[in-house]
Amino acid sequence: MSFYFKIKLNGGNMRKIYLDRTAFSGAIGVNLEDTEIISAGTSIFSMGVHDRNEEYQRYANDYAIQFIFDDDIPHLEFFTVPHVDIMAKDSKGGFIGTVYQQCDSENDAPICYINRDLECFIISENAGDFLINIGTWQDNMKPYDKLTVYRSKAEAETELEFINLSDILPLS
Repeated sequence: MSFYFKIKLNGGNMRKIYLDRTAFSGAIGVNLEDTEIISAGTSIFSMGVHDRNEEYQRYANDYAIQFIFDDDIPHLEFFTVPHVDIMAKDSKGGFIGTVYQQCDSENDAPICYINRDLECFIISENAGDFLINIGTWQDNMKPYDKLTVYRSKAEAETELEFINLSDILPLS
């Protein structure tokens, strides 16, 4: 389902408002005058159980990376700004995902790693590069200061202004 909103607010200064993507899938367009909208939150990209194969098992055995399937979806206890789409977890309690975009081997979204201490690192320029160099992904970790990891959305709301789409979405 896709939504598009255009809202005009008074004032002339550019401000930032955050949009929680965790509750919505698909396209959402929000246009606020003089406002930058930043997607926030953390979602899970899980694959169907029928997609599980020997290659994914090899990633788990050889590299301690478990891609996420519908029958084993982890519970995330953090909230990111900007949005991160989690596609895998590692044996140390960390998570791997795409920044800004949904997981897709064709897109150019950077791949990040969030460790169990909620520190964020860039590990690859995109999913294709990550899969090609999966054996050395831990050697490529660079601290990433363009992403903030909060313990919860409530913690993020103490510092950031969020748009509440439930106030303007049509009732189901």
